[in-house]
Amino acid sequence: MREMLTGGELDVLTGDYLAELTMLILGRDRLRDPTAGYARTFLRQLEECLGIAHERGVRIVTNAGGLDPAGLAEKVRELAARLGIPVRVAHVEGDDRTADHPGSLTAHAYLGGFGIAECLRAGADVVVTGRVTDASLVTGPAAAHFGWGPTEYDRLAGAVVAGHVLECGAQATGGNYAFFAEHAPERLRRPGFPLAEIHADGSSVITKHPGTGGVVDVGTVTAQLLYETGGARYAGPDVTARLDTVRLSQDGPDRVGVRGVRGEAPPPTLKVGLTRIGGYRNEVAFVLTGLDIERKAALVRQQMEDAFDAAGSPPGEVRWELVRTDRADADTQETASALLRLVVRDRDPRAVGRSFSGAAVELALAGYPGFHVLAPPGKGAPYGVFEAAAVPQDAVGHVAVLHDGRRVTVPPARDTRVLEDVPEPPLPAPPPPGPARRAPLGLVAGARSGDKGGNANVGVWARSEDAWRWLAGELTADRFRQLVPESRALPVTRHVLPGLRALNFVVEGILGEGVAAQHRFDPQAKALGEWLRSRHLDIPEALL
Repeated sequence: MREMLTGGELDVLTGDYLAELTMLILGRDRLRDPTAGYARTFLRQLEECLGIAHERGVRIVTNAGGLDPAGLAEKVRELAARLGIPVRVAHVEGDDRTADHPGSLTAHAYLGGFGIAECLRAGADVVVTGRVTDASLVTGPAAAHFGWGPTEYDRLAGAVVAGHVLECGAQATGGNYAFFAEHAPERLRRPGFPLAEIHADGSSVITKHPGTGGVVDVGTVTAQLLYETGGARYAGPDVTARLDTVRLSQDGPDRVGVRGVRGEAPPPTLKVGLTRIGGYRNEVAFVLTGLDIERKAALVRQQMEDAFDAAGSPPGEVRWELVRTDRADADTQETASALLRLVVRDRDPRAVGRSFSGAAVELALAGYPGFHVLAPPGKGAPYGVFEAAAVPQDAVGHVAVLHDGRRVTVPPARDTRVLEDVPEPPLPAPPPPGPARRAPLGLVAGARSGDKGGNANVGVWARSEDAWRWLAGELTADRFRQLVPESRALPVTRHVLPGLRALNFVVEGILGEGVAAQHRFDPQAKALGEWLRSRHLDIPEALL
């Protein structure tokens, strides 16, 4: 926060503190302490930086309110009074739908940006929200600054795209970037945060403060545009942005123009994110060293399954995974070892508690040679589940609570449009046939992946027209399933975005019940794209 406030010009500082997992964490915090439910880190940052923001005339908009935006707004007022800083604090509420979903830990609708805009137009210096869309933190200030109305869809869509680029911080300035090795290490060691210069027509330039680390180019912005999205229509509560209309240009060093974004009326419903406790889980990682790795794994698996049978109540879900990190004739013990992970889940904590951990530990002197584990299993811990539901736009009481206490009702979208997939556009002509060789996909394509509940998305893009012509024809949904065997029995949808020279794959159900359930080794699919890039295909030598 201090870097953004002191590093250069800024009108509005936004802070995105909420993810699907964060809502679950805040919900569990509130069970222990009814006054909890917001991001306390925001208050700690604000104590250091509120004076700087006030001196520089920078407004602050944040969703750090989490489950209790009114509570956090009051804490900000108390902090400002203690520091002697005269700031006007407003908040947005109406997202809480928990009462409508019995059994859920949290249930919150994703609100749009017009509640934020109301607070800013009335003169707020700090606006605190609960669950709004990540992009709303940008569309709200832009609508307030330029006076946009709710049906100016192209302008709003441009701000949504800018907000989506900014939402994950340094991911737009070289963080987690597929082609990081092409940049000098000192540039990426400490990347700065991105900012957007937004214009009245909704176009923007993505850049960063002068002298900060990292890099902003068409590639880093493309990667973030593909992150955690689906098809060409990117739906939000205020507008549906057409990602197939985005045009990027390198406007100078660390400056990328974002233009041409078209918008459509938003869907008639708002997304509601539900979290609940799904059950209890435990795990143990057996270390297998040296020779006979497969037979050692089979022995301990048989012994543990015998222990489950003897207990009379085996866990409801048992997952084994052998990770072959070992090498032959290794010169260190660690590189001579493989890991056998055992994960168990059950609704009854007893089924994954002492009986499970006891069974694993009691094999220490009665199992395979060299028996040891990475860490003794504990008593088991609850895991969460994220689910998505929907609520009609007009059923949500979206309210802006202004700094003077006035309550302003934010009307639902005036016009709506049921979301439909965009037909696949015509594909470019394939490149002429020529010699090819087996090589990793990542030599010619970048990728970025992420999660939405139990689904994963993998965005893949080419950096030249020739590579795009090959990629569009080669990387079909069926080829994706071949390269990612975990997806072979799952629905895989391919979306084509020619303007970005990109394909976006959505894999349904690969993450089970979501990140909090830790269904998979990489529970948020953060590295799924990098795995895909490491897979080998027959690639035209002209591209290599």
